[in-house]
Formats: sequence, C-alpha cells, structure tokens
Amino acid sequence: MSEPTTEPTRVLGPDGALPTGESKHRAVQAMFDRLAPSYERMNRVISLGQDRRWRRHAVESLSLPLGSLVLDLACGTADLCRDLDAYGQRAIGLDFSEGMLHNARTDAPLVRGDAASLPFPDGSIDGIICGFALRNFVDLGTVFRECARVLRPGGRLAALDAAVPEHAIMRAGNAVWFRGAVPLLGRMLARDGEAYSYLPRSTAYLPPSTTLLETMHTAGFGGSARRTFTGGSVQLLTGTRV
Repeated sequence: MSEPTTEPTRVLGPDGALPTGESKHRAVQAMFDRLAPSYERMNRVISLGQDRRWRRHAVESLSLPLGSLVLDLACGTADLCRDLDAYGQRAIGLDFSEGMLHNARTDAPLVRGDAASLPFPDGSIDGIICGFALRNFVDLGTVFRECARVLRPGGRLAALDAAVPEHAIMRAGNAVWFRGAVPLLGRMLARDGEAYSYLPRSTAYLPPSTTLLETMHTAGFGGSARRTFTGGSVQLLTGTRV
C-alpha cells in the first residue's frame, strides 16, 4: 500500500489570490519552512547577485557605534546577521520560520518569534534591520510599534524591501524579470513555482511610500527616509526612535 501524501500549504488561493489575515500568517510560515534549504542560493539568482550590495547599504545606514546590539528581524537564514558581524555589531536573529532558523549559518543567537510581539524588553535594542520581509507581515503598523518599543531612544531602524519602479521602462523590465522569469526559475531550481510566483506578487501588500513613512512616524520614528536602488526595484526605509 502506498504511503499517504500531504499537500503543501498553498500560499496562493485557487484563483491566484494573495492570502490575508491569519491565513496569510500560516501560509507564509509554511512557505518559508519549505523554501529554507535553497533560499540563499535563490536570493543570489533572482537578485542577480545584487542582494549583497543592498544589504551592505542597509547595515551602513544604521550608523551605529561598533558593538551595538542589532536585531535582524525576520532573519531567514541569517545573511544580515553575518553582515552585521562583519561590520563589528552584535547581532541577534529572529524569525517565525523554524525551517529558516534550522538552515541559518551564523554564530549569532537566534530566536523563534513573531515580529508583531517581540520577545524583548522595552528599550533593550540599539538597532533593528529587516531584509525583504515587510510585505510578509500581516499588520505593518503593529510591527513598527513593536520595533519602536524594543529600541532605545536614538536607536535605528533599517528595512529593505522590494518596490515597483516609477519609470515606465524600468517598471516593464521589473515585471518581465520578477513576474515572468523568477517563477520559472523557482520551478526549475527550487521546485516551487507557486512560492516564487507569490514572492514577486507580494509587493502588492506594501502601501505607497508616503504611507509607509507615515506609518513609521506614527509608530515612534523620527527622520524617516526612503532610498531606492537598482532602478527603483528595491527600497530602503530608515528611521530613528524618538
């Protein structure tokens, strides 16, 4: 008798719709658990190797003294933890995906937890960095408020994520690559075309840049700013805890 098979939790609905609310939380967690073994390699491929440069900009934008305690929020397999260590910072990683933490390559302490309810005392962190995870959170306002709570006054936040270029030609090229080529590469290299269809489409979760900056300000961040890279396809949000 054949063994029963278990279908993976789908991250897209039958009609291709993006999940919302608690169903989004469950589906995205399950997706990252199964993507974890090949996640870093795929990041290099789909970013054409540019992810290293984007992460370097994010770490440098923190502008914190050496030895500062920096939380890598939604750390995945801990790329940014390693970058922080190389810059002389003390990293700690947090992710809700057990699979990602299991595949992380870092000497930094790692914590399994939820960005909407951080397991750290008020004012205990010097900086927070987040790489391409804002669109995967269910409630960005709650996450930004939690970041503000655990940061000390003067602490810094830097968050990288995808963006849609404003220039028409760059926007068309971005669509061809991320909505056309990336799902195909996901099917070929990671054997998960659905997940790599979700990831480009998930930029739809992100509000306009003015709303993002206003949400940060309301949460307790001053001097919030936004920079873009690679023709506007990547954005870096920064702010200082007031």
